[in-house]
Amino acid sequence: MQHSIYNDQIRVAVSEQGAELQSLYLIAEDQEYMWSGDSKFWGKKSPILFPIVGGLKEGKYAWNGHDYFLGRHGFARERRFQISFQAEDQITFSLEDDEESRKVYPFAFKLEIDYTLIQNQVKVTYRVFNRQQSTLYFSIGAHPAFSLPIENNLEYADYEIEFDIEEDAPVYPLSKDNLLETTPVPCLKGKHLPLTKELFYGDALVFKNLQSNTLHIKSSKGNRGFTFTHDGFPYMGIWSAKDAPFVCIEPWQGIADSVNASGKLEEKEGILSLEPNEMFSKSWSVLLW
Repeated sequence: MQHSIYNDQIRVAVSEQGAELQSLYLIAEDQEYMWSGDSKFWGKKSPILFPIVGGLKEGKYAWNGHDYFLGRHGFARERRFQISFQAEDQITFSLEDDEESRKVYPFAFKLEIDYTLIQNQVKVTYRVFNRQQSTLYFSIGAHPAFSLPIENNLEYADYEIEFDIEEDAPVYPLSKDNLLETTPVPCLKGKHLPLTKELFYGDALVFKNLQSNTLHIKSSKGNRGFTFTHDGFPYMGIWSAKDAPFVCIEPWQGIADSVNASGKLEEKEGILSLEPNEMFSKSWSVLLW
């Protein structure tokens, strides 16, 4: 089931399944910004990556003397969330551990996903609560896909990503097993990353420690675009399926295992920890124009 929130400028739809963003609509321009979810290319729209981001070496991790098998990007995107709060311009979804989740992730948690509208912007907040009396380890990430071109008279290659800060950022290639290689490859110099479909033929662009927290997807040939902002996610993926008319902007708190990962959860790159009764909170937002 989908639920909508709105104000006088934008309308947003979110599904209970995965608390996944389904629609991001600018009313005055009669413009949809989210990817359609066409399964010919990629059947998702904006999955939430929890409790891991990316893949695990050999599909498993070790914790407390046991091996646990967990699929790429975790299980939250496949679970049905409950609505814990709803107003005209805000909705909050929640997911708690249960018998099934503890088979693959033996931790007591509560995950909240909040969508709040502020004029022509949607702010998405992730909150993780530790409900146990020992340390909770987790990662979390976003994977929203935006349609390109936004305007029908433009082409995919008419668009670029403009970063707020001058960057000198390599990318980390993915192995055939979707693990991170250890040797980075030069990619981004300056503020501008032209978008082409060929850019993603080798899979996602995986960045570590970009300087910019704000980036703009725009075209010099058009009027429509959007600004994506996050509040300090250390990793970023930019991706599209092969020849698909969308781009994913993916801020991550966590990252895929590297080819030489130890497999121990507490040693995993980018893993976060919460002590008993602590809460983690991070946000990202999309401003439509």
